[in-house]
Amino acid sequence: MAKYKDARRLQKIKPKTLIGGGGEYFDFQAITEMLRRNATEDKCTADSLYEEDGAEECAREVWNYLCAVMYNRRNKMNPLWNDLIVAGFSQNADGSTGPPFLGSVDKIGTTYEDDIIATGFGAYLATPLLREKWSVDLEEGEARALLEDAMRVLFYRDCRALNRIQIAKVTKEEGVLISDPYELETSWDSAGFVSAKGGLEGDGGW
Repeated sequence: MAKYKDARRLQKIKPKTLIGGGGEYFDFQAITEMLRRNATEDKCTADSLYEEDGAEECAREVWNYLCAVMYNRRNKMNPLWNDLIVAGFSQNADGSTGPPFLGSVDKIGTTYEDDIIATGFGAYLATPLLREKWSVDLEEGEARALLEDAMRVLFYRDCRALNRIQIAKVTKEEGVLISDPYELETSWDSAGFVSAKGGLEGDGGW
């Protein structure tokens, strides 16, 4: 949102688990703090302080936990007003890192998994664009350009948005990597932005 120029909505929860969320920012902060507190407690109560990373909760387990939390708060008529996305990896039976995972949890505890997920305004405008251009063999640079195009479309169509974004990825080798905020290149030279609306003089406003 343009009013808050450094409200970061991508957070690293565990070495290979990333969470992003739209909605009430204070509730999002409360959720991330709760997950980090749980991760610290897991470390402190483990049999060994030097357990391997593979013994930690994977992204799927964090996703299932958030489903229970969001559903519980909904039943208390005091929901956490967020739509969350959890990204990372599942875990194999032997504790090794499994296949990539991407799941969504909404404010009432509804969950689903998919290759492409967006929240808020992006669920309506960005999802069709991403589904049209995405493929399994997409290079990282192509994926980044696709995400930037989708975010640019959202910026043009939301008067409260800011063209300042972050992009993140999760890999088996490096874990969670979140970029610093940066500004998208935008242009308002399109005829649809410049020409008068409705055949009226001026910009068509009241």
